[in-house]
Amino acid sequence: MEVILLERIERLGQMGEVVTVKPGFARNFLFPQKKALRANKDNKSLFESKRVELEATNVKRRDEAQIVARKMDGLKLIIVRQAGEGGQLYGSVSARDIADALKEKGFAVDRASEVLLSAPVKTLGNFKTAVRLHPEVKVDVEFTVARSVEEAKQGIAKAADLLERAEDAAKLVAEGAATENADDESAEIPT
Repeated sequence: MEVILLERIERLGQMGEVVTVKPGFARNFLFPQKKALRANKDNKSLFESKRVELEATNVKRRDEAQIVARKMDGLKLIIVRQAGEGGQLYGSVSARDIADALKEKGFAVDRASEVLLSAPVKTLGNFKTAVRLHPEVKVDVEFTVARSVEEAKQGIAKAADLLERAEDAAKLVAEGAATENADDESAEIPT
């Protein structure tokens, strides 16, 4: 079935493109969410007459999403779950849980489908995921899964300490390599 896209859809096409999709996908997803129109002469002319309005609306939504993305950038969430001694969770942390945590922080995430988590998290630790605020705007969000808020804060402090130590070690290695190269160059005797 051919449809006209009313907005950019990842892995499908840009706004205004006529694409072929399976009928069930069109009927069950694209049409109800007003993301596409059936591609016929009437709808093509209707789309062309409303194209400027749709593009302006899309630009406005994208700009609003970019503002929210700037606020959300660098955000660290803490999700508290029960876990066993080995760090395995009793259950899991899903995209819906992350969306709920974002809502608690004051960000309007409409659906859990906007959180691009590849698989549910089943262990304690620090993780990173992307959140799609608009088809053209994504932002990375870090989250910590811990048994308690205190444990999460200790984990964040330990991670910052380890990062600082790793950076210091990298500087020492770089300085040592530079000193070694200088010693090698001075040891060579020109003939």
